[in-house]
Amino acid sequence: MPKTATFRERILSIPGVDRLMRWIDAMPRPPLSIEVSWDRISVVRWSRAGGVESFAVEPLAEGMIVPSAVDTNIVDVEGVRSAMKRACGRVKAQDEHVALLLPDPVVRIFVQHFDEFPRNAQEAIPLLRWKLKKSLPFEIADTVISFVQQPSSEEGVDVVTTIARLRVVREYEALVESVGLNAGVVTSSSLAALALLVPNGPTLVARVSDRSLTTAIIRAGVLFGYRCTELPARGLEVSPQALFDEVYPLAAYFQDTWHEKIETVCVYGVGNRFSEFVGPFEKEFKCKVKPLLRTNPTDSRLAEGGRPLAEAGLDGQVGWMLSRG
Repeated sequence: MPKTATFRERILSIPGVDRLMRWIDAMPRPPLSIEVSWDRISVVRWSRAGGVESFAVEPLAEGMIVPSAVDTNIVDVEGVRSAMKRACGRVKAQDEHVALLLPDPVVRIFVQHFDEFPRNAQEAIPLLRWKLKKSLPFEIADTVISFVQQPSSEEGVDVVTTIARLRVVREYEALVESVGLNAGVVTSSSLAALALLVPNGPTLVARVSDRSLTTAIIRAGVLFGYRCTELPARGLEVSPQALFDEVYPLAAYFQDTWHEKIETVCVYGVGNRFSEFVGPFEKEFKCKVKPLLRTNPTDSRLAEGGRPLAEAGLDGQVGWMLSRG
């Protein structure tokens, strides 16, 4: 069994990287990745060249996992462990490091502006903890935190901070450890999925997972805004207007701050109802609306075995594959 490193030594802590996508690209690349969602567990074994050697998906019954930043996530511990064991067994995973992609509600992400920001993490981390302590639904001492700097629209610097409750993250780490694996990298599914975006003008991402909605705005690899909210209905039932109402505040903030319009909207997680969302979003934003994850057979980015992952709807895993280089 590989020697277990502490979570604080592993999560997204890449000093000196000034762009979000380079930050993601710079993470270590274990031979396995595991994405845990409210309704399934997927495990992918990667080749040294970054392609897919094998993968497995195990469904979870409703209520077995309830993603939360605060409360217990894994409700049916034995049931989830059994599903994890079956999926890992199908890709022959044993005594290895893995990349662990967590449900979005577990990881909070903030984009904050600073006129001045410390040059070293020893000074930066306490400052970020102090700034964020009133924005979190849990004690700041019970957290793991990392950050990256990026360009700002004004004097100073913008800082992207990821923060999670350590007790919650340990639930997922203990899950992979219970089947003989070790979480070498931990991140959120949406951060991994952002690699699906083709660099262009300002892009708004609306990613739905059950009742959870992640909204992000990216331009040229820079994260301008990020929100994770709860929808009034499940993704397969939510109305286009309800989804629009949830994403609009972030879009309006971006457009007012940067004086640019949204050029593309990417939607994921609404099943075969995608076409219902195209018209309303095109009408409001006057831009193209696309699925975040496409299975176009001409898409060369899905080579090396990636197309079956896309066809299975594994956007986080496909994004992780693309960010592997």
